Amino acid sequence: MTLDYDKLKDVPRLLMEAELKPLQGHRFQPTGFADLGPARYTLPDGTEMLLVESVQSVANRMEMACWDEAEGDLVEGLKGLPYIRVKNAGENKVLTNSILEAHRINSPYILEGQDKSVFDKLKEDAAGMEVGPVDIRVLARIILKCDSNAVIHGVFLAKSNLAGGRLRLPRLLSGFIEASDVRSAESGGVKNDRVDPSGDTKQGFGNVPFHRTEFVAGEINAYFNLDLALLRGYGLSDDVTRLLIALSLFKVRRFLSTGLRLRTACDLEVDDELTVTRPNGFTVPAEDMLLEECARLIGACRLHFADPAVTEVEWKPGKKRGRSKEGAGEGETGSESVAGFEEENQ
Repeated sequence: MTLDYDKLKDVPRLLMEAELKPLQGHRFQPTGFADLGPARYTLPDGTEMLLVESVQSVANRMEMACWDEAEGDLVEGLKGLPYIRVKNAGENKVLTNSILEAHRINSPYILEGQDKSVFDKLKEDAAGMEVGPVDIRVLARIILKCDSNAVIHGVFLAKSNLAGGRLRLPRLLSGFIEASDVRSAESGGVKNDRVDPSGDTKQGFGNVPFHRTEFVAGEINAYFNLDLALLRGYGLSDDVTRLLIALSLFKVRRFLSTGLRLRTACDLEVDDELTVTRPNGFTVPAEDMLLEECARLIGACRLHFADPAVTEVEWKPGKKRGRSKEGAGEGETGSESVAGFEEENQ
């Protein structure tokens, strides 16, 4: 089956979904949030719902689907895609990279160290955007050159000295997992102390009982949304546009086939085939076919990537800055203070 790009030509969104189920048994553990715990909510018709995996988490997991942890590189077929690799200063040891970092190119290990090569290049390429509206078409080309994954998953360069902290690409590809008709499954246990069961529990001694809440559900569904209208708005070449579509669909397929062990107590599998709800008549090709298409298009798009494709920077912490009365470092602005909310707002 080939990827029929013509069926997506005038479609604003490509919407996909897949029904999931626990790999073993019936219970599963959802994502949790600080001061909230599991995200439960009720539909107007009274159906009890549960957020199993958030948009932010699914984005990170779809990026990891492209990464070979054992080899420390992109999976075969995707090598040649650009990204930024960080090494410890003075060592030939890889520390992290823009694919694995939570804020992608906006990672402090890339932009906040003494090695300013990437920062300076971004500033040079974005010259002229300090005032007036940001040209998102130019920005997409800048980001594509150093990390094409960041074009798909979004990035917010929240630095006041990079166009006033306004350089931002929204997500093209998003996804989430939710469960319906949920019921809680209560259980618990005890951490046993074989030596002194009555020891001081505050110090880690003694027997410590604990409570555990898991869930069962009538249905668990994963949903994916590829924003084709936004992608077309970037004005990229046909080959680059097709690459970003093929790569996005590969990420979805790969996540569903290899990335559904969300937590120790949340190991899922696809219970029904990935289906397309919009547009009618479009079918997502198989994972191996999508990987072959990505490899072909990576070769066709090399002129749009950095040369070499992997940009290396050295991590050496920058000089510590003084603190103002408000507790912000010198040169910080309100735009930088929201960097931690990047994942929520893309």
